[in-house]
Amino acid sequence: MLCKAPLLLPAMGLELYVDLLSQPCRAVYIFAKKNGIPFQLHTVELLKGQHMTQEFSNISVLQKVPVLKDGDFVLTESSAILIYLSSKYKVADHWYPADPQTRARVHEYLGWHSDNIRGTFGVLLWALVVGPLMGARVPDEKVERNEAQMNQALQWLQDKFLGDKAFLTGQQVTLADLMALEELMQPAAVGFDLFKRHPRLAAWRGRVEAFVGAELWQEAHGDILTIQDKAGKKALPVPAPEVKQRLLVRLTKIP
Repeated sequence: MLCKAPLLLPAMGLELYVDLLSQPCRAVYIFAKKNGIPFQLHTVELLKGQHMTQEFSNISVLQKVPVLKDGDFVLTESSAILIYLSSKYKVADHWYPADPQTRARVHEYLGWHSDNIRGTFGVLLWALVVGPLMGARVPDEKVERNEAQMNQALQWLQDKFLGDKAFLTGQQVTLADLMALEELMQPAAVGFDLFKRHPRLAAWRGRVEAFVGAELWQEAHGDILTIQDKAGKKALPVPAPEVKQRLLVRLTKIP
């Protein structure tokens, strides 16, 4: 059973520290919920800088989410967390297949993901929501360059990994599908039609969402799907100065 708890409340058993505005956090959250893995939820609000507090740094010096805490064992990085949960809780084999070649395909995707998907598909959210929240602007040429990079990555995702299969590594959903689709939800949430020129990816998205289930999908995506509307209504928290400085540095690193 999932129960929400204040950040840093002492707890027994598995704990997950997440912000559902974050795509890797949503992948971990959905996986745990879909598989009935019991955990205590700690919401770490990134825009409020809760990841930069000393209390959170005592849990993870990296000051990033998601973080898994299992007793004295602390684990960062979403792919590592998903693999750990798959192994410890002996979930259905299709998530992280025991067959060496099928498992290798999952790892092949995750390796490609880190260079070609992660970091690329979040730029529009920064340009349309995070930047304006701080009075900053991402230059148009960077936004246009990012859209070209996304379209190229989508073509590779469709041709290399999806092909004529139902899911990215085969005929059943795996960790790779969750990791990939959550990244693609960032630009989709701010109105960028990723799938218009990629009908096979659109069908794949529908299959993943159907597998997750409408209720859990909405639960995990309620925050991100309303973020642009909240920004327009000035209903998002204005980052504190120390948070704003870190976010501005991140903005300058957009290629």
